[in-house]
Amino acid sequence: MLQAQVAPKFDSYRGKYKHIAMRREDGILEMRLHTDDGPLIWGSLVHEELGYCFADVATDRENKVAIIVGTGDVFCTEFDGKSFGEVGTGTFDLIYSDAKRLLTSLLSIEIPIIGAVNGPAHMHAEIPVLSDIVIASERSSFQDSGHFLAGRVPGDGVQIVWPALLGPNRGRYFLLTGQILDAKQAQDLGIVGEVVPHDRLLTRAWEVAREIAARPPLARRYARILLTHELKRLFHENLGFGLAHAVFSALDRF
Repeated sequence: MLQAQVAPKFDSYRGKYKHIAMRREDGILEMRLHTDDGPLIWGSLVHEELGYCFADVATDRENKVAIIVGTGDVFCTEFDGKSFGEVGTGTFDLIYSDAKRLLTSLLSIEIPIIGAVNGPAHMHAEIPVLSDIVIASERSSFQDSGHFLAGRVPGDGVQIVWPALLGPNRGRYFLLTGQILDAKQAQDLGIVGEVVPHDRLLTRAWEVAREIAARPPLARRYARILLTHELKRLFHENLGFGLAHAVFSALDRF
């Protein structure tokens, strides 16, 4: 099959990112998010890296299925605010750009994505739940702790994701109260497709990935394109608007 010469090869980006450990077998790409090989701590570098990483994944047509998973017993619960540097217009312009790139690049990936939620996802839980298939450890839970609870507008895409998944009223409740949903509640509400024993999570994610990878290439690719079409429209119309309000509120807050 013809492939553009500018498309990246896996070896060119597999070790490129400090916070994303990658391995690929039979076209199934596992992206494990981490900080120093432990649970991910959200900071400026991972905020920047993910958008570029997702773009690399999207343009490598040798990828058949992707798995996004955290490290250890926690997906992400901590935030390193100091990593973003001094507060000012330049800082928030970078945050604005990186946030747009992160989510638009994630949705630009034209292969099915499996989100394997290995534990509490209280910071940027929208990343794994935007996957086509979400499988959660029995130890997982979901919260949006980094926005309204911290005095910031939930406008970096979460205002699109959670009302779309939970419904408008329940989504607003989730964002404005800091509600924590455990794995069973998340499954009952339609956020999660499967809840599995913690030690079975990655095994199950790979089982499902292999089933999907066995489907015809265009069926895989075009199914992903079709199933993300409406989300892309919502992000195109609302992400920049939400980020502008989020950045303004953050400037006022700090």
